[in-house]
Amino acid sequence: MLKIKEYVKVNSLEEAYELNQKKSSRVLGGMVWMKMMNRSVGTAIDLSGLGLDTVKETEDEFVIGCMTSLRTLETHAGLNACTDGAVRESLRHIVGVQFRNCATAGGSIYGRFGFSDVLTMFLALDSYVELYKGGRISMEEFAEKKADRDILVNIIVKKHHQRSAYVSQRNAKTDFPVLACAVCLDEEGMRLSIGARPGRAALLKEKMDTPVNKKDMSAGEWNRQAELLAKKAAECVVTGSNMRASKEYRTHLVRVLTKRALLAAGGMENGN
Repeated sequence: MLKIKEYVKVNSLEEAYELNQKKSSRVLGGMVWMKMMNRSVGTAIDLSGLGLDTVKETEDEFVIGCMTSLRTLETHAGLNACTDGAVRESLRHIVGVQFRNCATAGGSIYGRFGFSDVLTMFLALDSYVELYKGGRISMEEFAEKKADRDILVNIIVKKHHQRSAYVSQRNAKTDFPVLACAVCLDEEGMRLSIGARPGRAALLKEKMDTPVNKKDMSAGEWNRQAELLAKKAAECVVTGSNMRASKEYRTHLVRVLTKRALLAAGGMENGN
């Protein structure tokens, strides 16, 4: 059971930061996972009055406030156009619409949950987090960073000429993923994120030719390259066993889902 001794709806990020320095304090997101915990919270910090629940689009980036709901991301036309619908695909399996109306982007990223579709997706993009004291750091750095008492304010996604895809394997609809895979192809090459390993998502980067930066690449050439990259990913990504799947099955899925995502991002789902 979750027990909260004191609730504070803050008027500024500075107030939230000061309150959060106590180990017994906790910043509230949508409270969808938090309320399932068996713990006592000294001070629950509510950021909902700070206007951090919107997606702001500029010429170069999307700035996603930490209190923005997953449903808002799922239905955001600009963000989904930029990612070829990959963001929508990564979110649509998460429990149900009512749940996604409550769960927040900031809470989903800050928790660095091993099962997180959200972290898996954003790690593959050229994305960053803005921390109140720590400033802007890459999502890759943040994912590896140990939890501290800073406040996650915004999530930033840079706009590029890119192609993205998201695929996952689940034992049942709306269940946590057995394995999740997000890929982003741009002029630099490939960014591949593997989540639900069952550890937190891991990122692989390759400087390589892709259908994005090599316009005359044939379907057969990309199919062969995707197979080699999928094989390498299966060899590099560390997996484990839990109640949903064995280590061996997850390693097999790394290869299968990676190739599937690469072909989808390259516009060659059937490898023809």
